Amino acid sequence: MKSSAIALFVCLFGQLQGDGEYKARFLQQYHKIHDPTNGYYSKQGVPYHSAETLMVDITDHGHESTSEAYSYWIWMEAMYGKLTGNFSSFNAAWENMEQNIIPVHASQIGNNNYNPSKPATYADELDWPSDYPIPLQFDVPVGQDPIFQELVDTYGSYDIYAMHWLLDADNVYGFGNLPGSCELGPEADGPSYINTFERGPEESTWRTIPQPTCDTFKYGGQHGFSEIFAKQSSFTKSWKYSNAPDADARAIQAAFWAHTWANEEGKSFEISSTIEKAAKLGDYLRYAMFDKYFKRIGNCVGPHNCPGGQGRESAHFLLSWYFGWGGALSGEWTWRIGDGTAFFGYQNPMAAYALSNVTAMKPKSATGASDWQASLDRQLEFYGWLQSEEGAIAGGVTNSWNGRYDTPPENLTENTFHGMFYDWQPVCHDPPTNRWYGMQPWSLDRLAQYYYVTGDEKAKTVLDKWVNWIISEIEFKNGNFQLPEWLDWSGVPPNVHVIVAKRSSDTATASATARTLSYYAAKTGDQNVKNVAKQLLDCIWNHQTTKGVSVEEVLDSYSRFNETVYVPENFKGYYPNGDVIEHGATFISLRSFYKRDPEWYKIEAYLNGGEIPRFTYHRFWAQSDVALAQGTYGILFNE
Repeated sequence: MKSSAIALFVCLFGQLQGDGEYKARFLQQYHKIHDPTNGYYSKQGVPYHSAETLMVDITDHGHESTSEAYSYWIWMEAMYGKLTGNFSSFNAAWENMEQNIIPVHASQIGNNNYNPSKPATYADELDWPSDYPIPLQFDVPVGQDPIFQELVDTYGSYDIYAMHWLLDADNVYGFGNLPGSCELGPEADGPSYINTFERGPEESTWRTIPQPTCDTFKYGGQHGFSEIFAKQSSFTKSWKYSNAPDADARAIQAAFWAHTWANEEGKSFEISSTIEKAAKLGDYLRYAMFDKYFKRIGNCVGPHNCPGGQGRESAHFLLSWYFGWGGALSGEWTWRIGDGTAFFGYQNPMAAYALSNVTAMKPKSATGASDWQASLDRQLEFYGWLQSEEGAIAGGVTNSWNGRYDTPPENLTENTFHGMFYDWQPVCHDPPTNRWYGMQPWSLDRLAQYYYVTGDEKAKTVLDKWVNWIISEIEFKNGNFQLPEWLDWSGVPPNVHVIVAKRSSDTATASATARTLSYYAAKTGDQNVKNVAKQLLDCIWNHQTTKGVSVEEVLDSYSRFNETVYVPENFKGYYPNGDVIEHGATFISLRSFYKRDPEWYKIEAYLNGGEIPRFTYHRFWAQSDVALAQGTYGILFNE
């Protein structure tokens, strides 16, 4: 029998295998990820964004790490505990997260001088990197931070307990922003805190200027990196962090499952201290529920006209794109911002449910649990409001049109979500946020988990329509599968439409899809949906590599290695390795270390007119998604 015929047989008749097979697949994939020879972790145990180094997508180097990777690691260790009865690695993963990606006190000094009545000074967000630097506007009203004092009273600390989103895990840039230290330099032993995005919706990864989170003016220009982003009469040495709320929420969601599964084994006491930390993480994650400048939610047009909010007037109760905090290295002042833009792909009703309804996971603060209950209700409403006629979920909403409280187009003011305006591509336009299909199963998987646990009919109504849509878009042929990759959108709520613009056989988004279908089928008893999930999982498993499960990618986007990165004409600075930051710089000129990468020859040949390079990548989140999907099916249908 030819190999393709064998693959087709396995794909179509995988249901004949014993259900223990899927738990075994989880463990096989888990051990591949944890095999030191496969290169998924740094020597400090930090999960890399990918096992490969030459990698540009949301990160600009494969051996950076993200809060996303940490959250997937914690989730994977929770499931490992379920299948083996050993939850020690779940505790260890959380501890590593605390040590390496949650800033310690010495890395966020001066929070005791934070003024919750004036959380931050306003600055417009502009469209293009070339529109920067931008001035601060001290006369624009901002609102009150309503949770600061409550958090101080609850935890006895002025610091924020939240993940910064990005680490240079091997200190490749050489800043040496180690936890508790500040710009130690190239010889420092990573991981090092860095940041990239800061210049509007058109600033893709290819247009970023990486910078340290702790800017002592040692690197960059005369005033470090500050002059690239802000126009000021004087500059202060400072620190700053940015949080990706979906990642913190995913870690909390993973903690919920760890708590549930440990309870089933009578072992909840083994992880109780970690579960308490997850509740604390959720308490601080509430900063994602507020407008960027704590302005009033609803019809907020004109930065001077839209007033600052008091109490919960500035809360939209959704998980926004980010929140941030920073301050002067002298400790004289600090600031905090939320975000008035929320994307459906970041919502996590499972985490919101855990933080509001599970006793062991309710935050200790006076209003933490009630805020998360309000968030749960708002998120469920959000999915329904954004759902397209076909079933896929549209982009999101914003309280600040164009990031500067502009007047939105008239067709967006006729139907708002609690006074917030629909945005089909919130925050990022290169590429558009809601083009990538992966956000659909990522978010709907969380909704399906919530439905599986609670049976909430509001969730089922959304899932019924979404499941019907995606099943109609899955194609099985010759032992393989095709799923949407890019989506095109038209219309505005309640008349939004979607079409599939491009398809792929991506094993990661397929895994998230299969997991969503599995939870839905387990709750509804829908045998057809269960069979599709199983068939998809079996087809995914055909794509074995020595390091995991993956398919080859053809990356024409890598022509952008030569793309110009905007640097203001009057700015000149240096990276620790001597790379020059100046007007006319390119992505590769700011990252000359790539030319020493063993895979660079593929890029060099392509830039010189050769073939489009091909890579088989092993992203940490993607390999975890494969493992978790297989394990989920095994847990749910162990007949």
